[in-house]
Amino acid sequence: MERLDKVLSNLGYGTRKEIKVLARSGEVEVDGKVIKDSSFQVDPEKAVIKVSGETIAYRKYIYLMMNKPDGVVSATFDNRDETVIDLLEPEYQTFEPFPVGRLDKDTVGLLLITNDGDLNHKLISPKWHVDKVYYAEIDKPVDESDIKAFEAGVELDDGYKCMPARLEIINSSEHGAEVYVTIQEGKFHQVKRMFNSVNKNVVYLKRIKFGALSLDSNLQEGESRELSNEELILLKQI
Repeated sequence: MERLDKVLSNLGYGTRKEIKVLARSGEVEVDGKVIKDSSFQVDPEKAVIKVSGETIAYRKYIYLMMNKPDGVVSATFDNRDETVIDLLEPEYQTFEPFPVGRLDKDTVGLLLITNDGDLNHKLISPKWHVDKVYYAEIDKPVDESDIKAFEAGVELDDGYKCMPARLEIINSSEHGAEVYVTIQEGKFHQVKRMFNSVNKNVVYLKRIKFGALSLDSNLQEGESRELSNEELILLKQI
């Protein structure tokens, strides 16, 4: 059971104060009865709720894919920097969503955002072995020894030994390299620190896959969209 004003607020019908006024004016019905108390408890998945004669389409969770831009933090709130939640439309912000895991401030690419806590926990837990694939540009050549080091699990600067990771070389020269990196963890600055462990630096990093989902090439940096039913099924099959 949830408060009526919370349900309607999450669906974009206004602030709780505005919904209180709406209810008092007799514009809200639950199961055929006018409800003037906006704190009225309802089961939104079973009740038939109407606002100004229109039956609402209730949903509890939202699932979004964002192409995160550079300079934005993966958080719900920050005193100094713009957050990924700040980039969302108000209709999504009312659901109080949060990013699934995080991307560093200067890392771009695929970020999932939801208010489904159970799914979030499953997706970020290493025990579920969810692959996260990154495209990276490196300041030095990358070779077979680096591939083997990543496969064995590199040790970070704090002594943490990473789980085995997959490193694929796209091209490599004396000027640097382009690679794909697949990891199943999400330690702070992990990909960058992994390359630091083999005496190399990441100069550009973009996440392109999360589990079975690939970044939508039509999404510009800073844009987001809801997952399709097919994408959501793939995500939940992890």
